Amino acid sequence: MFPQRLDSPLAYDIAKAMMDGFNRHYRLFRAESARAKHRFETADWHGQQRAQRERIEFYDLRVSEAVARLEKEFKAGEQPMDVWHQVKLHYIGLLVDHHQPELAETFFNSVTTKILHRAYFQNDFIFVRPAISTEYIEPRGAPTYRPYYPKPDTLADTIEQMLDDFALLGSYANKRRDAQRVAHVILNRFHQVKLRANFQLQVLSGLFFRNKGAYVVGKIMNGFTEIAFSLPILHDSHGKFYIDAALFGEDDMQMLFSFARAYFMVDMEVPSAWVQFLRSLMPRKPRAEIYNALGLAKQGKTLFYRDFLSHLNYSSDRFRIAPGIKGMVMLVFDLPSFPFVFKVIKDFYPPQKDTTREQIKGKYLLVKQHDRVGRMADTLEYSDVGFPLDRFEPELIEEIRKFAPSQLELGDRDSNGEMEVVLKHVYIERRMIPLNIYLQEAFDTLASPESPAHAKRAKDQLERAVVEYGNAIKDMVAANIFPGDMLWKNFGVTRGGKVVFYDYDEIEYVTDCKFRKVPTPRNEEDEMSGEVWYSVGPKDVFPETFEPFLLGNDDVRAAFMAHHADLLDAAFWQHHKERIQAGQMLDVFPYEESQRFQHEGHATHF
Repeated sequence: MFPQRLDSPLAYDIAKAMMDGFNRHYRLFRAESARAKHRFETADWHGQQRAQRERIEFYDLRVSEAVARLEKEFKAGEQPMDVWHQVKLHYIGLLVDHHQPELAETFFNSVTTKILHRAYFQNDFIFVRPAISTEYIEPRGAPTYRPYYPKPDTLADTIEQMLDDFALLGSYANKRRDAQRVAHVILNRFHQVKLRANFQLQVLSGLFFRNKGAYVVGKIMNGFTEIAFSLPILHDSHGKFYIDAALFGEDDMQMLFSFARAYFMVDMEVPSAWVQFLRSLMPRKPRAEIYNALGLAKQGKTLFYRDFLSHLNYSSDRFRIAPGIKGMVMLVFDLPSFPFVFKVIKDFYPPQKDTTREQIKGKYLLVKQHDRVGRMADTLEYSDVGFPLDRFEPELIEEIRKFAPSQLELGDRDSNGEMEVVLKHVYIERRMIPLNIYLQEAFDTLASPESPAHAKRAKDQLERAVVEYGNAIKDMVAANIFPGDMLWKNFGVTRGGKVVFYDYDEIEYVTDCKFRKVPTPRNEEDEMSGEVWYSVGPKDVFPETFEPFLLGNDDVRAAFMAHHADLLDAAFWQHHKERIQAGQMLDVFPYEESQRFQHEGHATHF
């Protein structure tokens, strides 16, 4: 229980120092995010990617600084628990009228759990639930969003004004043309629908920056109808701005804010208000994933864990070994009722996997910091995670004991006195349908279709999956990533039908690989040999050797060769390696090519 008194001056000083540490963190986070506007204006694409990568490290650096200060100035780890009770109460007091209270609570948890023993991670010592409401926090600076009230005949004028309000330094190639294009597609969506008195655009007041794009994000309101929209702003070859597309609806927003893409840079005074607005555009997207997309990954982890604990309370199924082909490096398990998988690095690997735990963790960190171009799943990383023992299938516990004993602790009890399983290090990812299983479903249908229509659907499913698989690899190549192990089982199919890579232990930078053709056999003995007779370096890749492992099925082969035969050619890979080495960055759009204005018939009208 909390004490009824606040009589420790030291407790207030510790709370104030911790709050100073958080405020410094968010001030630096905002400043770096705000500088994204200048990098976009000056087309500093490499600087933008570097800043996106470096900003990820800000949080842990600030936590370490706060811990060091608290230990040096207050010997915080030696203070009695009564003082720590008071620290939390003082900290709650400091959160009144704070503009980022939920982030500051998470910062408190991060610092406290580094100082206190794990036995004290209870409601009394950390924020298991939020103590301060984030509802109706009004910013002191720019409003969270701006409303616009156009008439049908002034919609293009309103869109021009909206673009001007973002105050980008630079000029548009043809702002009037772009505004008319956007007005045209908006009015088309309301064709034969009366525009109501409340017809308006609500637009978040800051642009969302990522890689080479800046995105307007908002919603259109008409009567009881609300439609999310986004306008990607790009640079043309002359350095002028232009609107590349108009995206509408929840599905387009889900693609834009996908868990398989790099985090946005956006300057937010009251992040909870931005998250609330974005949630109105994507009601199926968990708040945790929205915070992640905004670069606030620690808050995303906090919310994910709260959602997870709530799910455990309201479910009764058990954790099990995940279905599918078992990995050589990762032990994967899931809870059938929960849409995520849990991955633990094994303690030992087969001889063909020449790697270490630290190298594997390094690969996952690389993906976290890299541009994931919509093709590599984001991961949440946790240490010392407690699970209820009675929710684990015995076979799973035995599997962990057998393959990852160093990661398992048994015997601790949680705050309710229940026995716990503690896993030392866990990655958590969105669950997808493994691509090999997805294809097998199509194979099974084609083997015994119920009808010609059923067979056609299966064939279309197979072709789409194979095309998406190749597109996923090509998008990763554009971002300087070679997947390493390209087997179907290492890719998954998302709810939206996108193919995403999720097995990172063999990834390499394209620029670190040497792509070679298999040498011509020197003689008949070489040609007939079942062994590799030519020299192979540690980073050598022979794309033509992918074929036997990937294209054993005739339908898969036909689809692959029709769309992605170039992936079997060393010249394709070498060309992209040279392009990246020359400093070129290809565009990988978070929307379909067909949605771009220059590919729409009506665009020629303007």
